Amino acid sequence: MLDRPAKPAKMIFAETLYLEPATVAARLRGEQNITLLESVMRHEHLGRYSFLACNPSQTLRVENGVSVLDGEPQSLSAIEILRQNLDENKNEMIADLPPFQGGWAGYISYEFGKSLEAHSKIPDFEALCPDVILHRYDTVLGFDHLQQRAWIFGTDEAEIAQFEKMMKHKPQAFGSSAIENWQSNFSREQYENAVAQTIEYILAGDIFQANLTQCFSADIPSGFDAFALFKKLRDKNPSTFAAYLDYGDVQIASSSPERLIKSDGAMVEARPIKGTRKRDPDPMRDTELISELQASGKDRAENVMIVDLLRNDISRIAKPGSVKVPVLCGLESYANVHHLVSVVEGRLREGLTQVDVLKVVFPGGSITGAPKIRAMEIIAELENQARGVYCGSIGYLGFNGSCDFNIAIRTALFSNGKAYVQGGGGITARSQPAAEYEESLTKIARIMEAFYS
Repeated sequence: MLDRPAKPAKMIFAETLYLEPATVAARLRGEQNITLLESVMRHEHLGRYSFLACNPSQTLRVENGVSVLDGEPQSLSAIEILRQNLDENKNEMIADLPPFQGGWAGYISYEFGKSLEAHSKIPDFEALCPDVILHRYDTVLGFDHLQQRAWIFGTDEAEIAQFEKMMKHKPQAFGSSAIENWQSNFSREQYENAVAQTIEYILAGDIFQANLTQCFSADIPSGFDAFALFKKLRDKNPSTFAAYLDYGDVQIASSSPERLIKSDGAMVEARPIKGTRKRDPDPMRDTELISELQASGKDRAENVMIVDLLRNDISRIAKPGSVKVPVLCGLESYANVHHLVSVVEGRLREGLTQVDVLKVVFPGGSITGAPKIRAMEIIAELENQARGVYCGSIGYLGFNGSCDFNIAIRTALFSNGKAYVQGGGGITARSQPAAEYEESLTKIARIMEAFYS
């Protein structure tokens, strides 16, 4: 049974010293179950806030289809456990402060999506990591990068004081970020053949597009330090939805530029990415690549198809007539790539919560394809292995009704002695197999540089 507190503890807060989130995370190493959700690429709207938490009061894992809360198997699904716990601990949003003020945070793997689609015919693969690890954090450090201020949220003053004390710890020495001898699950010929097979499915009318990826893996050497890798990655590939998770047997370093879904309890927003060009150090050539991307019929069609999918997903939980697309195929530029990004938003229907929002959009359409279920079945057939956290999501569900989850692309997973890095792209009828193979390497170039340098 789940704990049922008579009345949730009211969240309080205290302002604290503003530092770089990764600097504070380095001082907390050694604490249990560290979650850092960092906007490394600062932006007034997308990259304004970061969050850091550790030492959770509860842990929810899903392994082999079984939900396990604090080590005890549960009869309820993970979705229902979260729904119940968030409802029982509901708190009001403290206005004008970073929005994650206590709640659940962690990751949801791509494979968890199978449990949300009862009619899918997706085989079970050997898991790369647990399907879900989410922790309940009653104390959270929130950063506002626009104001350059930080606050600790908690349920009592002693918790807040203890967290502030931990922030002053001396950071541990960093280990090595080097990993070599990476192997893909595809040869170049095999990947291009898989692209060609995807195109055949499209021309046969099974799907409009599917997101095909390849997985690189390697043994984790002695002395490897996942946080050292994250530090390099945040410098080489700064992004708006980065994350570092240290959950003991599972560690994750992400530099994702893509939001799956955000909600403040009233509005919901998705930001699908489709359309990519590699950046060029020559400014003139870089400008030409931007123009080429914006003029590409193939890339725009790919983006618009996923926008249509997300409009349909969000309409299932939004008030009638409220679903809008304020940005269609807008340009966003990052350290290594240019992307076409759209925005889909809607107003949440009365009686629904952030759990309903997450359930209806997961996994993201931009990393499955359209129609979603059939695309997922074809992905499973062609990739023939689990994706793990890659193409899943990292983020939080707040007691105040908020949520914000990335799509875990540009992400490295460390689990069971192995490291995993994946990359790919959306395949349409206009795709060229050789170009799609090159794009899959472009997507992960900065991550691989961080391992070798």
